[in-house]
Parts: sequence; structure tokens; C-alpha cells
Amino acid sequence: MCAIAGILFKHSNRTFNLTTGEALTLILDSTVHRGMDSCGWALYKDPMKDTIRMRFFIPTDETAESEIKRIEYTLSAHQVTILSARKLGCTLGVHAGFSGDLLALTRAIEKDLKPVSMGTRLDILKDVGMPYEVAPVYNIGAFNGSHGIAHNRLATESGVRPETAHPFWACGFSDIATVHNGQITNYWIMRRRLERKGMVFQTENDTELVAVYLAYQMRCNMSLEDSLKASLDDLDGTFSYLVATKDSIGYAKDKLAAKPMVKYENDEMIVIASEEVGINRLFPGKSLETTEPAPLTYGLWSLAS
Repeated sequence: MCAIAGILFKHSNRTFNLTTGEALTLILDSTVHRGMDSCGWALYKDPMKDTIRMRFFIPTDETAESEIKRIEYTLSAHQVTILSARKLGCTLGVHAGFSGDLLALTRAIEKDLKPVSMGTRLDILKDVGMPYEVAPVYNIGAFNGSHGIAHNRLATESGVRPETAHPFWACGFSDIATVHNGQITNYWIMRRRLERKGMVFQTENDTELVAVYLAYQMRCNMSLEDSLKASLDDLDGTFSYLVATKDSIGYAKDKLAAKPMVKYENDEMIVIASEEVGINRLFPGKSLETTEPAPLTYGLWSLAS
């Protein structure tokens, strides 16, 4: 049992009184009973000219500085120009200049380094602990960008480590991240198919599979909406998941609909959570018309152009 959360502001004229980071954290805090092991956020920050955002896991002990030097050396050896680097919690955030193929770069470095996310806008921050313990460490409340997704995790099939917390980046693909509640039962079949097509995995977590699957479909010129639709046939199991890209948020829900998901939409924003209490906390004292997506459905919302 886990909790998922997502927010997208449709346009820049906002009246909502919380930052995007505060709102996502409040949803997680409201649904923390669904998972207390770890939590994380995929935040979509303003793009910077000719710059890609990279984040890597690093140790939190005395070996951190040597690992940072190794990251810097490895990136430089692969024609990545480091513009700035900042340590935050158990991660190192890097702003870099890179014009090559991101998937090829990931293949080259993934055995030596532990990338968390890469993209022009995407920044994934995740760690062991509960939302209001982790959020201040990573300054989540200061984020007030257009959209993001988040997750509380209850570990069921892998250890409790920052690396196994959600969200997951679609390894090798810019700005694609997923969070997920449920289980993909044909995980190994789908993973082997994708690996034969050159896709890269960093963990054995089925949420990462969802991210890589969707990224591969889009690499094959399928739209995100069609990729969401295809996932309902290709992925087996019980699941409700969210995917985010640089300009959109989407969801899919399996035919059994055993994993809850509730959404609320108005002219300004779309909010998605595992339970209605997560949405209600954002609008205290108001009566909201929330809906629960039907079984075997998908949906997509995008930023105003």
C-alpha cells in the first residue's frame, strides 16, 4: 500500500495560496498512513538556457567528497560540462551543459554512478523517512513551479533505501517520471522485452518499469496519451500510476481498480491523490466535487500553451 499525489497548474495566473511543493507535501502528509518508509517528489522547475539538470545519489558519510569528485570526473570524461554542483541530503544536484544523446550517456555511466534524474526541467528528490521529515532537508516547500508528482512508500518487495523510493525517472529519457501504487505482475517479461530494445534499468522496482515503458513508447513516436492507453493492455496487475513530463501529467488505472485514486479539477488546477483526505487538506472548509477514475481508464492534462 502506497500513496500517490500529483498537481498541475494549467496556467501561470494562480490564486492558490500554497506553493506547489507545500501542496504536494500536504497531500503526502495526509496519506502517510499508506506508507511510512520513504517519500519523494518529482518537481518540474523552470528550464535554464542550454542547461540540463542532473541529480545523483551520494553517500552521507566521510566518503561523500570523494564520490562527488568521481561524479565530476566521470561526467567530464563523457563531454558533460559541469556549470554548478550542490550537495543536498543524500544527493548531488548538477547543472550541466550537454548536447549529446542522453540514453547513450546513461548507458555509459550507469554502472559507475547512481543517477536519480536528468532533464531540462525534472528534479527528483527522494529519501528514507516521512514527508515532513524529508521535505525540509530538500527545501521542497520553496518549489512553486507548474507541476509535480509525489509518493509515500510502504516497502513490500525491496529494501528501504533512497534508491528504491519513488518517484522513478525513465532512465535515459529527459523529464519523464512516474509514481505508482500497486504491482506489475508481468514485470520480468516486460523488462526483458525493453532491455532487448536497448532500454536501461537501475533497479528491480516495477514503478521504474512503467517509466521506461512509457518513454520507449514515446521514443517510437507514440503520443503520451496513446502510450497510457497501450499500457492498460501491456501491463498486467493491479495499479494506479501517474506519469509526468516537462509539460503534462497523466494517469492510468487497471481493470480491477483495486488501487484507489481520486481527482479534483477546477479552472486553475488538477489535483490527484490516493485518498480524498489528501485533496480536502488543500481546501479546508470547502465542499469539493471529487471523482474517482473508472476501471481501465487513463487521462492526461497539459500546461496551457
